[in-house]
Amino acid sequence: MNFQAGFITVVGRPNVGKSTLINELIGQKLSITSHKPQTTRHRIHAIDTQSNYQMIFVDTPGIHIGNKKAINSYMNKTASSSFSEVDMILWLVEALKWTKEDQRVMEHLIKIEVPIILCVNKIDNLNTKDKILPYLEKLGEKFKANEVFPLSAFKKNHTNDLRKLILKYLPQQEALFESDYVTDRSQRFVVAEFIREKLMRNLSNELPYDLTVEIEKFDLDGQMYRIAARIFVEKESQKSIVIGDKGKMLKQIGKESRVSIEGFLERKVFLELWVKVRQGWSNDKRALASLGYD
Repeated sequence: MNFQAGFITVVGRPNVGKSTLINELIGQKLSITSHKPQTTRHRIHAIDTQSNYQMIFVDTPGIHIGNKKAINSYMNKTASSSFSEVDMILWLVEALKWTKEDQRVMEHLIKIEVPIILCVNKIDNLNTKDKILPYLEKLGEKFKANEVFPLSAFKKNHTNDLRKLILKYLPQQEALFESDYVTDRSQRFVVAEFIREKLMRNLSNELPYDLTVEIEKFDLDGQMYRIAARIFVEKESQKSIVIGDKGKMLKQIGKESRVSIEGFLERKVFLELWVKVRQGWSNDKRALASLGYD
């Protein structure tokens, strides 16, 4: 058999670049990204199928410390559970930066017996390459990975080389998904995530963590999708921030969301957004389950 396939979990602390790397590896925008930690809340399978392989990347929330709301517990459990029953792991750290969250990830990985590639991201930010070698040596003393791979997630030649390295460890077996699958998630889920991404990118630092999105209508009307989504916030004061002065913020978020959704669905989209207060949803297990956090 000349075909390779398997699950590759991408792990690391929050905001280290996991989703950006996965989007580069599969060659399209699927996982949402922002400069804010905890952007990724769910486990998502991003699937890249070629003539000789199928790589199934598992995008996970970053393991984080502190903030003991129910949603934080959900994200940590989701991240930890993704370490098991996979064929290999890409562990992403940031060049010249080591945090308590990195240490926590390492404590999980020490117990794992699958191949682990330690990817050192953001090396393009270094003014001098002389600094990277001592850092890599220190990393090697902390953790014995199968491979250590310096990269910038934005450079195509780096991700091409990383794919070749992954194939060194990916098992030989038949494809696990149909060749036209790009994710195991529904279109409704991806659309809700694109809207949440625009909320995270446009709003102040604290507010995005009290936001979630639920799709209420998702209909194909001829050649156009008609989509209605409700944005949940936790406080009445947050609702006015999301809507903005004379509705300007909500219009901006709707405009940016529609562009991303149309690119994903490859059709015109009519998008309606509403904002609703649902007090304490992020610390209520029953509310989380009803909103898809299960």
